[in-house]
Amino acid sequence: MLKSDLRKEYKQKRRLLDGRERLRRDDLLLLQFQQLNFTGIQTVLTYWPIANHAEPNTHLFNGYLRHMLPDISFAYPVVQNETDINAVLISEETVYQTNQWGITEPEAGLVIAPTAIDMVLVPLLVFDEKGYRVGYGKGYYDRFLSLCSPNTSIIGFSYFEPIPFISDTHEFDIPLSLGITPQHIYEF
Repeated sequence: MLKSDLRKEYKQKRRLLDGRERLRRDDLLLLQFQQLNFTGIQTVLTYWPIANHAEPNTHLFNGYLRHMLPDISFAYPVVQNETDINAVLISEETVYQTNQWGITEPEAGLVIAPTAIDMVLVPLLVFDEKGYRVGYGKGYYDRFLSLCSPNTSIIGFSYFEPIPFISDTHEFDIPLSLGITPQHIYEF
């Protein structure tokens, strides 16, 4: 299927999950995430889940990492010039704002190089059996991920199992390292 068709279908599928079912699937995603080995992870680019998009609750995964790796650093994406994102380090004092697209991001902070990031939690709607994902269609993450180290772990969370094939991937699409669903961890 085409990304545009998958985007519509999986946005609808997520909207149809009631709050209780999303909480259950978030818990199952966290259980899968807890099975990973986080040796060597010092800096993570994560994101604030957009509530009206019914995204998986990344705050659970961030909290687990903070508990397991007390010295870990987190960065959040900040949209720049409507085509790119910067990774901005956060602290307990960070103040957040919601931009015009409904994305919550730090108001200020130190921008770090993509090569300084060990793990990226990347938003998606669905991924395929090769690790390619359907995001929201702006290409922010693929442009950013192309600047990261080849050793950066790219992790996506989906409430649904992967589909066999996304028909319109292109050479600039960056696949996931791991795709996590409530039932499985997929390694690519």
